[in-house]
Amino acid sequence: MSTVLLGVTGSIAAYKACELTRLFVKGGHDVHVLLTDAATRFVAPLTFRTLSRNPVATGLFDDPDEWVPGHISLAERADLLVIAPCTANVLAKLACGLADDLLTATALATRAPLLLAPAMNTGMWQNPATQANLATLSARGATLVDAGDGDLACGTTGKGRMAEAAAVYAASLPLLARKAREG
Repeated sequence: MSTVLLGVTGSIAAYKACELTRLFVKGGHDVHVLLTDAATRFVAPLTFRTLSRNPVATGLFDDPDEWVPGHISLAERADLLVIAPCTANVLAKLACGLADDLLTATALATRAPLLLAPAMNTGMWQNPATQANLATLSARGATLVDAGDGDLACGTTGKGRMAEAAAVYAASLPLLARKAREG
C-alpha cells in the first residue's frame, strides 16, 4: 500500500480534492490529507477525515501523534505528495522554497515525487511570475497536471480550472509505480 499525501489549498476547486481522496482510497492507497488554513474555508477537515479514514493535518504546530514533528513524519513516509488544487500562492512558495505552513514545510522536507494540479483565475495563470514558478518547479522534477480551459468561479472563462480528479489520479499512478520500483 502506497502512502499518498494530499495537500489541499484555498481554492473553490478544493471540492475536487474530495473526489480525488475517494479515488486514492478506492485504489488501495493510504491517504493523509494536509489542509492549508485557507482550504478549511472551502471544505471542512471532517470531510477529508471521513473520506480518507485518517486524521487530517492542518497546522504546522499541531501536536504530533509521535515525538517526530508532524511535517517530518509525514514527509518521511510519503510515497507521493499531490497538491490539488495548487493555488498561485502555493506555487510561488514552493518555487521559492518557503515553508511557512504545514503543507509547504512538508513539501520541502519530503523526498517523495511531487504532483501539482494548479487552479486559479486566468489572469493569475497567465502572469509571468506564475509561469516562471511552474517552469522552475517542472525543472526541479515536479509533475504538473495542466490546468484546463472553461468557466471559472470568478465568472470568467479561460485557462486556470483544476484538472478533473480522475485526470490527477491517472497522473499519479506512474509516479507511484516508479516509486515502488525504486523501493
